[in-house]
Amino acid sequence: MLEGIDGCGKSSVAKAVAKARPKAVLTSEPTDSWMGRAVRRGEGKETSPYTDALLFMADRAQHTDEIASMLRKGKLVICDRYYHSTVAYQTASLKLKGLGDNFGWLLEANTRISLKPDITFLFLIDPETALARIGYRSELSRFERLDFLKEVQRNYMRLARRDRTIVRMDASASLPLVVERVLAILKERNL
Repeated sequence: MLEGIDGCGKSSVAKAVAKARPKAVLTSEPTDSWMGRAVRRGEGKETSPYTDALLFMADRAQHTDEIASMLRKGKLVICDRYYHSTVAYQTASLKLKGLGDNFGWLLEANTRISLKPDITFLFLIDPETALARIGYRSELSRFERLDFLKEVQRNYMRLARRDRTIVRMDASASLPLVVERVLAILKERNL
């Protein structure tokens, strides 16, 4: 699994790693299923952050079944976002809306419907640098704001402190170097 704030480079790394590894399958969340499309349709609309969290979780429940099927077939599943994103992003959304710290609830609910990854790469980068990387986009999403990304990064760090399968990666390095490091760790762990 590859995780990190918007603009950290994880999608580019995911594509490169999947291309370099035989038997690799690249997936992402939200998915292309009808549930994933429902998540995307919510973009730009005023919805409750609880609705967002539950839509992401519904999409993940189906995606998890698909991941399990691929793993049974001996595939290496490279996933661009998984449950960690919902915990990090939706905890931030709920907190910034004045709805308290829902980290524990979101973590508990998501781990119940998700597989435990063998390894999760958490790409860490300064939020200002991440925003500069995506500044070329014609329109930024509601998640792509500095204060929000700082809060999301804090939530990712909370996850990393709790989960030994999360490997922190310096995402400020060049893409080829980050890809090389990820591939070396996968090889070292026989994944």
